[in-house]
Amino acid sequence: MKLKKAPSNSSKIKNRTKKITNNINLFLTSKSKIESPYNKIVLFSSFLLLIIGIYFLSVFHNDFEQFSTNKTSTSVGYAFMIIATGLLAFKTAFFLYKAYNYYKYKPIASVTDKELPTCTVIVPAYNEGKQVWDTLMSLANSNYPADKLQIISIDDGSKDNTWNWMLDAKNKLGERLEIYQQPENKGKRHALYRGFNLGNGDIYVTVDSDSIVTEDTLRNLLSPFIKDDQCGAVAGNIRVLNNKKEMLPKMLDVSFVMSFEFVRSAESNLNSVLCTPGALAAYRSTAVHECLPQWINQTFMGQPSDIGEDRAMTNMILKQGKHVLFQKNAVAYTNVPDQYLGLYKMFIRWGRSNVRENLEMAKYVFTDFRDKGKSGTRILFISQFLKILMSYPLLISMLFFVLVHPLLFLGSTLVSILIASTFSVLFFANQYKTTEGIWAYSYSILYTFALFWITPYAIATANRRGWLTRELTDNK
Repeated sequence: MKLKKAPSNSSKIKNRTKKITNNINLFLTSKSKIESPYNKIVLFSSFLLLIIGIYFLSVFHNDFEQFSTNKTSTSVGYAFMIIATGLLAFKTAFFLYKAYNYYKYKPIASVTDKELPTCTVIVPAYNEGKQVWDTLMSLANSNYPADKLQIISIDDGSKDNTWNWMLDAKNKLGERLEIYQQPENKGKRHALYRGFNLGNGDIYVTVDSDSIVTEDTLRNLLSPFIKDDQCGAVAGNIRVLNNKKEMLPKMLDVSFVMSFEFVRSAESNLNSVLCTPGALAAYRSTAVHECLPQWINQTFMGQPSDIGEDRAMTNMILKQGKHVLFQKNAVAYTNVPDQYLGLYKMFIRWGRSNVRENLEMAKYVFTDFRDKGKSGTRILFISQFLKILMSYPLLISMLFFVLVHPLLFLGSTLVSILIASTFSVLFFANQYKTTEGIWAYSYSILYTFALFWITPYAIATANRRGWLTRELTDNK
């Protein structure tokens, strides 16, 4: 592949990088308040779908009552109903617990330039093509003191023209950017490891090479380290960059808003965000180096761990008793898969990492690992562990339900989706002035009927290696 000619002078580069971040800032601020017309459309649509759900309930009420009677007529069926009721009660209580902590959460405002710590940003790249150039330019355009900012990018043995684009970025940014090339592809963890050892900042920031940050992202991301001496890591707020055309990115954007702005906000109020995302995260350098040998040499069932490096680092920092927080006002936009094949591969990787790190977390979460706030961390862990533990029983129950009464299964499942997803729709509408939250319904249907197998499969194959989603593509 030939490298497309990049802008030839600094003024064009400056204009392009400003255009990138200004467009993102405009996208962000233009959706900061809810407008009544959009609000009415979303509320009406949600109300209409709930009415349909209630209709389903009324149609299948007698069948469901008969089904419940038949199942509870045996000891096994009775036990199943008791367990199902208990799980529902726990999930309801846990949701209310998260909602309370979300309500209590407030992002930390940016500190002054003088207070900001020295920072090393590490950008690992593999088969990223021109996108890495855009990522590096957005970082260079950050509203962060230049004398406190070190940017390092590492090409992890790419097979495309990634290195050429990194050279071009180096040519434009000069001493502001350091670039290195791995002799062969060794995996993202090893690329980050090299960056951690080269960095000289008090705080390390990791950014994926397909992500774009806004001008204030870095200063907002690092401010909690100044306000909280016990802060060991901070998770950024991830939105979807390529969500203008394909349906899957639109669905994932709504899902990310729930995952970050609701779930991680609640976790942050408990000082226990369970996973700092690879797309944008910050770590106190002393906390990183305390666990760095264990992190780079981590294994699972005798095999080197080459996935889940972000969750593993978060887990090890939590184990040190440090706080892990979330900054809603530190935003990065990242590319996500736009086809089903790439989507399920990404979810398998996340699922395997989740299984591994929950097993690791089980080793310390019930010990005296932290002076205060252990109970909140334990509740978060129990919820995650129950989801894994119950994946096979729920899968078997679902398949049994489908065989015994397929129409009843379809009706009750759709009702459940409508009720659960309506919160996501309304939450999205409350954050941004758009009707795009409606995609939460589509995403829930997709996940229920086309991705339900991910967690059971991830458990069964948790020892397998491989990134799965970094094959060379024509558009790089």
